[in-house]
Amino acid sequence: MKILTVIGNRPQFVKAAPLSVALRDAGIVEVVVHTGQHWDDELSAVFFDELGLPEPAYRLDLRTSDVDALTPPLQEVLAAEQPEAVLVLGDTNSTLAGARAAAAAGIRLAHVEAGLRSGDLAMPEERARIEVDGLADILLCPDERSASTLRAEGVRGKAEVVGDVMADATLRFAPIARERVPPPHPPGSYVVATVHREANVRPERLRRIVTGLSRLDEPVVLPAHPRTAAVLRDAGIRPGPRIELLEPLGYLAFASAASQARVVATDSGGLQKEAYWYGVPCVTMRPSTEWVDTVAVGANVLVDDDPDAIERAVRSARFPADAPTLYGDGQAAGRIAAAVAAL
Repeated sequence: MKILTVIGNRPQFVKAAPLSVALRDAGIVEVVVHTGQHWDDELSAVFFDELGLPEPAYRLDLRTSDVDALTPPLQEVLAAEQPEAVLVLGDTNSTLAGARAAAAAGIRLAHVEAGLRSGDLAMPEERARIEVDGLADILLCPDERSASTLRAEGVRGKAEVVGDVMADATLRFAPIARERVPPPHPPGSYVVATVHREANVRPERLRRIVTGLSRLDEPVVLPAHPRTAAVLRDAGIRPGPRIELLEPLGYLAFASAASQARVVATDSGGLQKEAYWYGVPCVTMRPSTEWVDTVAVGANVLVDDDPDAIERAVRSARFPADAPTLYGDGQAAGRIAAAVAAL
């Protein structure tokens, strides 16, 4: 069996590592296509070196996140490769483009992280999740809540609860990261922050977020996404003296820093989960989250862009002592490979 896996951004590279191993072990031929949605070396090429990913069969190098620009080249790859199925991950524009290309070609579609919902249709990621789930033939859900959501929506595809493949990657790579890369400060003495969502890099929202983080009296390690750095520069937003503005970190360096931080403050969906698996409390600088269970158990707090709420939440953040296991047992990749083979 041959499948085509579409990846394009940082979280997808991480998820692809254990998944590629599991697909190979299941005897499935995987053709990896890197759209080039992320093209900065620290957000792209470095992952193939650090995570041991096979070199993509196709590097489209499109350098865009525009779905209409991403879709036609993917259709050309599908016409050339004629896979039995297309595998897409998460909720990015590369995910949506891959799904549309598969649907146009009449090729079966598998969606990893199916059924997640934040309830916020203003987010392009939420709209992408809904559209991709509507197109998918097999919906690979991280938990029963997601599968229930899909059943309630009446999607045509088959939903299976497989766990979260990001948990596989986190359990595999976090110990390696801590062994190889020292943290930026003594463990538990600093905050790791990330801000990259489209809504949050608009100047006024970004200014409010930076204001809240600047009020903290401990180091705030902020590896800046290229577009975040550009808005900080162009809008004249000056982070406070405790904010350490860095170039994007490689995966292992970032995993080492985040897993040993006192608090993670982020607008990333993936990092909310990683913080949970690290046992690090999270403050989410968004009005909603698709990972609602982390909030329900008290490990994650939603603060939107309110500077006062950001300051209070980071200062008081504590990880619950009785936190349950969420989103799987680290064996999702094998279950996904089995589900894809069953297509």
